[in-house]
Amino acid sequence: MNKPPRREIKSYIRRESRMSPALREALVRLWPKYGLSITDGLLAYQQVFHQPQKLILEIGFGMGQSLLQMAKATQDTCFIAVEVHRPGIANLLVGLEKEQLNNVRVYCEDAILVLKQAIPDHSLNRTQVFFPDPWPKRRHHKRRLIQPSFLELLHQKLVPGGIFHAATDWQDYAVHIFQTLETSIKFTNVAQQKFATKPAYRPLTKFEERGYRLGHQSWDIIFKVK
Repeated sequence: MNKPPRREIKSYIRRESRMSPALREALVRLWPKYGLSITDGLLAYQQVFHQPQKLILEIGFGMGQSLLQMAKATQDTCFIAVEVHRPGIANLLVGLEKEQLNNVRVYCEDAILVLKQAIPDHSLNRTQVFFPDPWPKRRHHKRRLIQPSFLELLHQKLVPGGIFHAATDWQDYAVHIFQTLETSIKFTNVAQQKFATKPAYRPLTKFEERGYRLGHQSWDIIFKVK
């Protein structure tokens, strides 16, 4: 008797909130311009972005406000963005159209599948994961995105000296991310101390600003390929 195929552990749950008719229309109208699919195979990023100076992968951009700010501030840098929350994708696409930006492309797919099937080896200058689901319950820790297997895959996709930047407002997850990277023989810490100072290129989110007013803290972890 054949065994059933092993199910991949997913690092996310698709939490779909209701979309307004305007956002739904925007998603349908703008997806052909900005959307990508892993069924297309390896991304020919030099053609899509016309020889980008830098190529950055962002995993999980939420509603897209921070990514939109980064794309607008560095228009010679190109972004591959991965998100499964369709209202957030639609919101980002509306912003890209409004700002007349052409340096972002979007996958509505599992980030691991995008890395495995669509991102060429040694092509990414930076990968950023800002405020991923912390999966705080111990029994759910295996669902956390940043694991040794993820770093192995990421190392294959980053250029030599390429950057991995994570940020979280859960101290337990910050420690987990740091320890996972620190034990890897393929990455080295960019910061002089354990955690990095937030770099200027990462915008503060509204959630962060509210958290700081309430005395909460965020942690940035920045490592590079050895």
